[in-house]
Amino acid sequence: MTADYVIIGSGSAGSAMAYRLGQAGKRVVVIEQGGSDAGPFIQMPAALSYPMNMPLYDWGLSSEPEPHLGGRRLVTPRGKVIGGSSSINGMVYVRGNARDYDTWEGMGAQGWSYSDVLPYFQRMEHWHGADDAGPDGDRAFRGKDGPLHITRGPRKNPLFNAFIQAGQQAGYPVTADYNGQSQEGFGAMEATIYKGKRWSAASAYLRPAMAHGNVSLVRAFARKIVIENGRAVGVEILRGGQIEVLRAKSEVILAASAINSPKLLMLSGIGDGAHLRDHGIDVVAHRPGVGANLQDHLEIYMQYQAAQPITLYKYWNIWGKALVGAQWLLTKKGLGASNQFEACGFIRSRAGVEYPDIQYHFLPIAVRYDGKATAGGHGFQVHTGPMRAKSRGSVTLRSSDPMSVPKIQFNYMSETQDWEDFRRVIRLTREIFDQPAMRPFVKSTIQPGLDLQSDADLDAFVRDHAESAYHPCGTCRMGRADDPMAVVDPECRVIGVEGLRLADSSIFPQITNGNLNGPSIMTGEKASDHILGRSLPKSNLVPVIAADWNSTQR
Repeated sequence: MTADYVIIGSGSAGSAMAYRLGQAGKRVVVIEQGGSDAGPFIQMPAALSYPMNMPLYDWGLSSEPEPHLGGRRLVTPRGKVIGGSSSINGMVYVRGNARDYDTWEGMGAQGWSYSDVLPYFQRMEHWHGADDAGPDGDRAFRGKDGPLHITRGPRKNPLFNAFIQAGQQAGYPVTADYNGQSQEGFGAMEATIYKGKRWSAASAYLRPAMAHGNVSLVRAFARKIVIENGRAVGVEILRGGQIEVLRAKSEVILAASAINSPKLLMLSGIGDGAHLRDHGIDVVAHRPGVGANLQDHLEIYMQYQAAQPITLYKYWNIWGKALVGAQWLLTKKGLGASNQFEACGFIRSRAGVEYPDIQYHFLPIAVRYDGKATAGGHGFQVHTGPMRAKSRGSVTLRSSDPMSVPKIQFNYMSETQDWEDFRRVIRLTREIFDQPAMRPFVKSTIQPGLDLQSDADLDAFVRDHAESAYHPCGTCRMGRADDPMAVVDPECRVIGVEGLRLADSSIFPQITNGNLNGPSIMTGEKASDHILGRSLPKSNLVPVIAADWNSTQR
């Protein structure tokens, strides 16, 4: 089987590239090991905790024992389904901060500044806005006609607005649109939800691309990239128990996630030469940056018992879930139509930090991502943590067997600064929940208890309770072609191999401020233009950054 382009992975970036290349008249084959995204566990937004815990939809990866987290192994969900991780994530939509992309350019990703990437965010968005979404100046930053629907929840539960008001009372701004002109502050959270259903990359991009006829999907396991005379010419796959090769006339494009993309490069002979030789793999291109620079967002759940029975706990039983599910199945409305992350905040941890480095997801129930509710009845929580940790980890091969899962070592909390930042997160968050707007709703603290006050107490809590926010990235970072640790150049070409591109969250030089689905889709959108030899004009819109950031924290 032959196509113009063979894309490995149907996730956020892969689906976007398939759509744009197909739109340009190219023949595209997308390889995806996972199956259908049909069914309520994926499509019902409120059921988000289910697919990431189901082997049917998730690769089932976890980290190696993390030495600075008491030897705990942290789960690393990655989507094994059409749409990839956009089909099992929390549906939160965050572009990242403008300064994230200016930082990328400063790290060697020329042409990826905020003014360069903003037009691609606008192209991909179908933003539905809201009455509270800000003045025309904010709206100019958003896209109106793209394939990715972005909406806001109804915020009917009074806890959502109380949280936003508490942030304001604590001295922080209220932002009308954190994805628009100004990210900093508290406000309504946005989601990739449309008409009460998850709006994944499969819904926005892959299915429309396949409907046009130029794009086809092959369900198979990608074993390695076939390289002949220094050029990628195809992909070796396992399908129906048989090994075969899908050949690409123009290019092979890798978009298999920050975990599986470096794994496939290494299996194909691209990576640190010594590591490859240790596993008996012939070295095609010595790129020591492959698998290095692994980053993630680590977070804690700060939980409170509710003084009023207004949380989702009343539905956290078989009959309540049945009621919510039945309403959603019949109408696509009600509690089942929301991911329940409807309020958020982005703040700076201290004076001298130019743009937000702490994020809040507010949730009107005290519950874990695995669906286990906190004992004790009604409660609520925020997911929060530092956005730009200094710690770096790696993805390496366990063996040369393509079926073997790689070693994932995040090396969380290996830097002193990360401990200092987490202490600030806890203390600043406690202050927010002690504001007048939240006091009528707070009965007591669940975790971390108020008896934990010293640095050592807070450090112990983080060590024992911090969890991944499931935002791995950076393992094939983008940079200048003469940078020995760069894996792809600013046009997403894998350095040292012809005919091979890579575009997904693995190319991020530094993790962005917030959830990664939006930036990953943008990466696919922009990479498709690099592949096609075109580009959108730079934007001249100027984001708002706090004028007094160097002297004040809020």
